[in-house]
Amino acid sequence: MEELIEIGRSFVQAMRERRGLASVDEMYAENAQSIEAVVPPVRQFRVSKGREAIKGKREDWLASHEIQKLEVDGPYVHPPNRFGVCFRAEVIQKATGERITLREIAVYSVAEGKIVLEEFFMLPK
Repeated sequence: MEELIEIGRSFVQAMRERRGLASVDEMYAENAQSIEAVVPPVRQFRVSKGREAIKGKREDWLASHEIQKLEVDGPYVHPPNRFGVCFRAEVIQKATGERITLREIAVYSVAEGKIVLEEFFMLPK
C-alpha cells in the first residue's frame, strides 16, 4: 500500500504544480488508457489509448483553455491498486472567453508502479 500512496501523492503534487503534461512519461504505463465521462468538445472520442494519446489529449485541452485556478485534493487510496483525486478548476475557454468552473473526480488504477487507467467522473450541470 505504501507504493500506492507514494504514487498518488506524487501525482497530486505534479498536478498542483501544473506539471500534469510533463508527468505523463514518468508516471503512466506505455499502454495506459484515459476515459472521459463524455466526449470532450476538443476531441472526437472518450477513450485515449497509450501514453502519447494521453499527452495529446492534455495538449489539446491546454491549447483551448486557460487555467485561472486549480485545486487538487487527494489522493484517496483504495488498496491494492487504485486512488482517487478531486479536481476543481476555474478556466477560460480561449475560443469564446467564457469563464467556467469544472469539478470532477478521477480514479486511477496502478500496476507495476505506473498508472494504467484513468477514469473521469463529472459533476452534471
